[in-house]
Amino acid sequence: MPQQNSLEQLEEIIGYSFKNKSYIETALTHSSTAEDVNYERLEFLGDRVLGLAVAEILYLRFPDEAEGDLAKRLAALAQGEFLAEIAREMDLGRFIKFSESEAQSGGAENEHILADVFESMIGALYLDSDFQKCKALIEKLWGTRLDIMVKPPQHPKTRLQEWAQRKNLALPTYKIVSQSGPDHAPIFDVELSVQGYEPIVAQGRSRQIAEKQVAQDFWKNLKAKDK
Repeated sequence: MPQQNSLEQLEEIIGYSFKNKSYIETALTHSSTAEDVNYERLEFLGDRVLGLAVAEILYLRFPDEAEGDLAKRLAALAQGEFLAEIAREMDLGRFIKFSESEAQSGGAENEHILADVFESMIGALYLDSDFQKCKALIEKLWGTRLDIMVKPPQHPKTRLQEWAQRKNLALPTYKIVSQSGPDHAPIFDVELSVQGYEPIVAQGRSRQIAEKQVAQDFWKNLKAKDK
């Protein structure tokens, strides 16, 4: 299991000392270690706790917003890419226990693993304390991001689809044209096709990230042409 001093450092970061250390130890154990337990079950629990906590925070902070706008905020603030960003700010990767080969291949920097372990940490905190502790930690780590988001964000793919519909164009299509990199950190090249426009390609560490990036690139190109 992770060294005790490392656990104490993590507890200092999150402002909570675990009564049952096995919860947080399990939350930090990757499946590559082949130990009897790893973070996957706690990730399942933490994902639900985190979603509920963020939903309640948004419900209370934006009392006049419609359900659809709250859902957009929730999607932006609970997605894997965002959770990995928070995990990096905490330097969470250095606390994760990997097999030697997984550690050497960059597991501590893997976006999917960081997001999963962050959720498993929330699951461990929930079991060792309560929902309010989890909510308080999320509010602390999310910080000003909850307040500076003046308008509900819209996913680039959704915005592009709605734009195409208004223009009476066929729906945009996304296709993986290549995949590279090691199994633990693949890179996807996704091609976006929009009726009446040249196809463009963008990369990402997952299909979803690449699709989001290529949609963003399309908007940038479109705005540049309009200037």
